[in-house]
Amino acid sequence: MSQITLSTLPSCLTNGNNPANLLPPPSAWSSTVAQWIAEDCPSMDWGGFVVGEDEKEAILWCKKDSVLAGAPFVDEIFRQLSCKVVWSTAEGSYIDLAHLGAKKVEVARVRGKARNLLLGERVALNTLTRCSGVATKSRNLVVAARTLGFEGYVAGTRKTTPGFRLVEKYGMIIGGADAHRYDLSSMIMLKDNHIWSKGSIPQAISSLKTTLSFAQKIHIECTSLDEAYSALDHGADVIMLDNFSPADLKDAAQKLKAYRKEKGYSAIVEVSGGVTESNLKDWVVEGIDVISTSSIHQGVPVGDFSLKIIPQS
Repeated sequence: MSQITLSTLPSCLTNGNNPANLLPPPSAWSSTVAQWIAEDCPSMDWGGFVVGEDEKEAILWCKKDSVLAGAPFVDEIFRQLSCKVVWSTAEGSYIDLAHLGAKKVEVARVRGKARNLLLGERVALNTLTRCSGVATKSRNLVVAARTLGFEGYVAGTRKTTPGFRLVEKYGMIIGGADAHRYDLSSMIMLKDNHIWSKGSIPQAISSLKTTLSFAQKIHIECTSLDEAYSALDHGADVIMLDNFSPADLKDAAQKLKAYRKEKGYSAIVEVSGGVTESNLKDWVVEGIDVISTSSIHQGVPVGDFSLKIIPQS
């Protein structure tokens, strides 16, 4: 069953690759999944005692328009409980219930012992709804940006839920957004506190370059046009204009575009701070290469899925 045409999927899902291969091998995060399961059943499993270990099959239903995202995590949750998931809807599909003329749609079936199905139910649903919510919000913002003519990157941030970053970053990618840097080691971002602690942007960059690898980029947060000029002159690869007003941003972007051209700098310019889907048009400005926002993964509406065991006939 297809809910979306391939042309509307993120590019990572249209080239025949398995999106699960974006993730580290399950051995790297299976212990986290085990902790999720243990958190939900730290002592007695009273419900599990009631249902026992008869083999059952359950249907995973989607009950809200959303991007389906999080299948690898659901697979691992149920694998650890000796259950098998068979998906009927592809990861990254946008499920449009009105288009399908349905109030809910089956996206997968899970087989296993009744007790184990229910041990995994809430953990799997919590993970799937959250990941799908991030993917859906990411998709919506990317579509809105493209509609406004923006051709650059729409990215998330590092403001993720502790212990849940892998799921949320994966959701951003499945939704078509850029996940931005994964952690402090992924790219060197010097923010206001780094600069204030060192004294200035030139001093901070000079100190950084004493140990900088050729494989790493320098990303500098700038709160003024003068700071952006200084960062460019001292070798920054990415200039982030943080919390600029729309009027100041337009002026700064134009001047930085001219300055980069004049000096032959290849650095890219990012804008961040207060970007949402409702005010996105204020940040789509010529000369901006990246729009980053935590609105695609913080406080986002979650998906709505349920897992129902097929009743005995």
